[in-house]
Amino acid sequence: MPPLERPDRPRDVTLAPRRAVVAAEADVLVVGGGPAGLGAAVGAARAGARVVLAERHGFLGGNATAALVMPLMSWHTQRPVFERQGVNSLMPDDHGPGHPVIAGFVGDLLERLVTNGGAIPPSLETGFVVPFDPEVFKLTALELLDEAGVRFLFHALASDVLPGRGGPRGVVFETKSGPVVVEARVVVDATGDGDVAARAGAAFEVGREDDGLVQPMTLMFRMADFERAAFEGYARAHPDQWRAVHGLWDLVRAAAEAGELDLAREDILFFGTPHPREVAVNTTRVTRALGIDVWDLTRAEWEARRQLRQLGAFFRKYVPGFEAAYVVQSGVTIGVRETRRVLGEYQLTADDVLGARRFEDVIARGTYPVDIHNPAGKGTVLKRVPPGEAYDLPLRALLPRGVDRLLVAGRCISGTHEAHSSYRVMPIAMATGQGAGVCAALAAKAGRSPHEVDVAAVQGELRRQGANLGD
Repeated sequence: MPPLERPDRPRDVTLAPRRAVVAAEADVLVVGGGPAGLGAAVGAARAGARVVLAERHGFLGGNATAALVMPLMSWHTQRPVFERQGVNSLMPDDHGPGHPVIAGFVGDLLERLVTNGGAIPPSLETGFVVPFDPEVFKLTALELLDEAGVRFLFHALASDVLPGRGGPRGVVFETKSGPVVVEARVVVDATGDGDVAARAGAAFEVGREDDGLVQPMTLMFRMADFERAAFEGYARAHPDQWRAVHGLWDLVRAAAEAGELDLAREDILFFGTPHPREVAVNTTRVTRALGIDVWDLTRAEWEARRQLRQLGAFFRKYVPGFEAAYVVQSGVTIGVRETRRVLGEYQLTADDVLGARRFEDVIARGTYPVDIHNPAGKGTVLKRVPPGEAYDLPLRALLPRGVDRLLVAGRCISGTHEAHSSYRVMPIAMATGQGAGVCAALAAKAGRSPHEVDVAAVQGELRRQGANLGD
C-alpha cells in the first residue's frame, strides 16, 4: 500500500485544553541530542550552567546514529586530488598533512571514540574523515554528558514553546507521560530543523532561492560480510570506470538494462567503517520533499527503503566482494540534509565560505566544501575553500532576528542555501553547538540576553575549552 498522502481538503478538529508537567528548570535547555546539541550541552555545562538536554529518540547522536550519517567529514584544510566527470576526492593540502581547524568538543569526542574502539583517527589513509561505529558513538556521547553533569530527557519531541518576554521561557515536549515542559533562562535550538525557533516566531527560509527546493534526503545503510580485497581488486582492474562515476558504471548499466536497478543519484558512494568486513553506503536519494512535512517524510521513508532493497540486491548479484554481504542496519530515520535556515543577525553566504572570510565574532571554523546535492534529481556541485584556508562562522549567525532567549546551532543556523551545504556537516555542527552553548551559559548566568553577551567573553570561554578560533 502507498503511504498516506496530504489531504486534498483538510478539515480541522478542536482539541481540548490540556495541562503539562514542569519537569525541570534550567539555566540552559538544549533541544536535540545530535552533533550540535551535544556540543551545546557540554559547552554550556563546562561554562558553569545548569543544563538540560531533551532528545526525541531514546539515544544520542542524531544524524550520526539515528540516520547513520557516516563518517565524520574532514575538518582539515584540503585540496582536490582528481576531478573527473564531476566527481571529486578530498585530500590534505599541498603544504603537508592538512591541519585541523575545529577543536574543543570535536577533539574530545574523537579522542574518546578512539579510546572506546569506535573510530579510526583522521589520516591520509582515511582521507582525513573519521569512520566510526554508531553504537559506540551512542555510548560515548552518554559518557561525555555524564561527565559534564548534563541532565537529559529522552523520548521527548519538542512541539511548542512557552512564550516569555521577547522569546521562549520554556519548551513543551510530547512524551509517553503526556505533555512535559522544561523551563529555562536560555534555549538552544539544536533540532536541525529549527523547530523551536519556528515555534518562537523566528523568521526562516527553506530551500534555494529560485524554486524553494531543498537538498535531497538519503537513507544510509551498512552492509556486513563484505570482502574488501575482492572489491579493491575489481576497482584496481577498472580504474577508468571507477573514477568516472565513483565506481561500478558498467555494473550499474548492466543492472539497469536488466530492469533490476533504477539508480536515483549519479554515483555509488561507499565509506569505510572501523570494521574491516563492513561498508557504509550513501546512495539512496529522495528529491522534491521537505523534511519538515510529515507527508513528505513518510513518502521519503517509503521511497528510500524501496531504493535500499534494489541496491542491496544489486551489490550481491553484480559487485565483486559483496556476494555474501547483507544489509545489517539502516537508519532509524532517513537522513535530512536541509530544511529551515533561521534568519539571524548575519546570514553566511557562499562568498564567505569560498573566500575563507574571517569575522571578529568568530565562534567556530570550517573547511568543508560547498557540496550541493541536486534538489531536483541527479548531480552534485562541489566548490572548495582555497587550499590551506578555512572560513569563520560568526556568533551573529546563531542569534535569530527579533527573538530573545534563544540561539540556534547546527544546520539550521543563518545562511544561504549554498553556504548551508558546507556548514551542515557534523563536525561544524558540533562546533557551532559549542559556541551556542557557551553563549547561552554566559547569558543565563549574567541574566542578560544572548544578543547582549560580550563576544570576547564567549571567545575566551571557548578557548578555555580548547576550541580553535583561528588564532
